[in-house]
Amino acid sequence: MPKSSSQTPAATVPVDNAAVSQRIPVVQIATPSTKIQVREQKGVFQRLRQHSNTLLIAIFFLIPFINYQGRQAILFDVTEQQFFFFNITLWPQDFTVLAWFFMAAAFALFFVTVYWGRVWCGFLCPQTAWTFIYMWVEAKVEGNHHHREALDKAPWSLSKVRKRMTKHGVWIVFALLTGCGFIGYFMPARELYVDIVSMSSGFWTGTWVWFFAICTYVNAGWMREMMCLHCCPYSRFQAVMFDANTKTVSYDAQRGESRGPRKRSQKTELGDCVDCNLCVDVCPTGIDIRNGLQYECINCGACVDACNQTMEKFGYAPNLISFTSENALKGQPKASLLSLKSLGYASALLIMVALIIGDLSNLKDIELNVIRDRQTLYRQVGVDKVENSYQLKIRNKTQQMAFYQISISSKDLQGQALQIITDSLIVIKPAEQLNYPLTIRGRLSNRASDRTQQTLQFKVTQIQSLENPTPTEPANQISQASRFFWP
Repeated sequence: MPKSSSQTPAATVPVDNAAVSQRIPVVQIATPSTKIQVREQKGVFQRLRQHSNTLLIAIFFLIPFINYQGRQAILFDVTEQQFFFFNITLWPQDFTVLAWFFMAAAFALFFVTVYWGRVWCGFLCPQTAWTFIYMWVEAKVEGNHHHREALDKAPWSLSKVRKRMTKHGVWIVFALLTGCGFIGYFMPARELYVDIVSMSSGFWTGTWVWFFAICTYVNAGWMREMMCLHCCPYSRFQAVMFDANTKTVSYDAQRGESRGPRKRSQKTELGDCVDCNLCVDVCPTGIDIRNGLQYECINCGACVDACNQTMEKFGYAPNLISFTSENALKGQPKASLLSLKSLGYASALLIMVALIIGDLSNLKDIELNVIRDRQTLYRQVGVDKVENSYQLKIRNKTQQMAFYQISISSKDLQGQALQIITDSLIVIKPAEQLNYPLTIRGRLSNRASDRTQQTLQFKVTQIQSLENPTPTEPANQISQASRFFWP
């Protein structure tokens, strides 16, 4: 089936030469109408892709099983609204750190794209990794691409049903493992796998696991290249990051054309391309790289490996198809590594990294919110005493039990004019918020002025223990201002 066709005019009509010179040649790429049966390919880039995909998948499944101080090291606990990353605990108000992190990852991707094109898609993208795993399972069960094509056309038989059921069974098992692996980042992974296997999980846990399992099964098993061709937004806007020095999988048309078949060692006036069509057969998205740069190309390098093997068999120089740039194909001098695009993305990346470091350095292990009793500004006790009531919301944002001391101070008051009459030493469990009622008392005779309110500073300091109220080293404290009202 032809992979491309050129538009030709229906009739010869007078045209303006100036207008013709401004036209951009258009090549219509025919979309495959049947399922793409990718030919298996080995080579340098395929080994690199397999190793990178294997490492990626292993990391994905193993990270939830890493423990730190008796708990899962990386856990996004939606129920408790906490994100644990080893000894760092992020709460919803700290999630700007995650926003900066994802933005930094995006700019890092853009920065790499300027130099190496869609190398992420070919070697690190989860969609690519899982798709190639499903294709590997398909090849092991149904045979090579010729056998799979024959099986698709063959009538239903016991052998065909057995192969299809085996293939889809393995796909479903791996999809279920993937669902567990993903949800394992949001709830304790060790208990999750046991609950799913024993079918004793809760309704919502099982629902989410099967939801992501179905998504994996459909994406990697059925949609495959359709995700790259029609769903992935990165393939649509990648072109704005490319320039003439970006290295992508490219075909050297000047060396390869005119293409045509020939025997080995045969002298010919044709170009080096023997038109074996292997570059199309091994392409996971079914394109012909000889038609030029196309957004469907994921830069996996399969066509590079296939073409180099063919060039070796015919005794031709390698890299008719290779990772190269437009300027390199034109023989132009090597450009500087620094361009406006790369400098812009690098600057944005450094800004994002600086914001991440700044946010992490400003994270507090204590959170304090002082709420006054809004119904009663003050209470007069006896002749000379005035009391104000407060509600202190104190959160221990660490993963260990902590001891705290509450103290007050004010520049508007002299000496010990105010005192806390409730207990000022408290203990808070890990990741717990304590709603602590506090009463402060003052004497009218000690009031510094005739003002009806005074500024008051609440301070919460972490201490060694209730028996040893010495501040911890390094100091860990937080403060917040409020008001004390007088009659």
